[in-house]
Amino acid sequence: MMQQETAPVPALSKKTKQPKECFLIKPKETSEDATKTRKRRKKKITDVLAKSEPKPGTPEDLQKLMKDYFSSNRSVIELEELNLPDSCFLKANDLTHSLSSYLKEICPKWVKLRKNHSEKKSVLMLIICGSAVRALELIRSMTAFRGDSKVMKLFAKHIKVQEQVKLLEKRVVHLGVGTPGRIKELIKQGGLNLNPLKFLVFDWNWRDQKLRRMMDIPEIRKEVFELLEMGVFSLCKSESLKLGLF
Repeated sequence: MMQQETAPVPALSKKTKQPKECFLIKPKETSEDATKTRKRRKKKITDVLAKSEPKPGTPEDLQKLMKDYFSSNRSVIELEELNLPDSCFLKANDLTHSLSSYLKEICPKWVKLRKNHSEKKSVLMLIICGSAVRALELIRSMTAFRGDSKVMKLFAKHIKVQEQVKLLEKRVVHLGVGTPGRIKELIKQGGLNLNPLKFLVFDWNWRDQKLRRMMDIPEIRKEVFELLEMGVFSLCKSESLKLGLF
């Protein structure tokens, strides 16, 4: 019989060393580090909105912002004089309206009103928003309301203020849509008279890509309140002008 071949047995290798576990000891947090962490964790608008439903703007919101803005340089008596009567506010948008449906609700007699308007260098309705791009969106979205009304873009992008002054002098305009900074400049230069104005509507609830409303932006907020001081307060108190929050 043939002897069965046996496979060679490999020599026992030396015992390989296992890697040792390494533990890092977390350094103690100092009070300075804790302060920095708290600063980094400051809540953003996006964080707040993620946890809550957006609420429509109210007249009280505008009144509060006005008080906060003017409180640093006005006396208590002067601040009280800035309070606007409830009668000057129109029904605010409850977030269910398109711009056209909202304007139809607050101004059901618009057709008759615009037919009787013949004064140049003025408008019957101003819609204030935060940017030129947003103004163009609003103009496109109000087609159902405006009908044959003459609408004018009142913002600075690609349009010189002198050109707008000339246009307002030449023709009758019913609706103006634009930014507070340019509207303010037109008033300063005598191109826009606010006395015939009947409705001033703020694009209050719309949010940009960073989820900011127009009144959340300090520069826009400042220009809005400066505009309100240029005759809007007195017109509201005389009840010839109504304010709306869209």
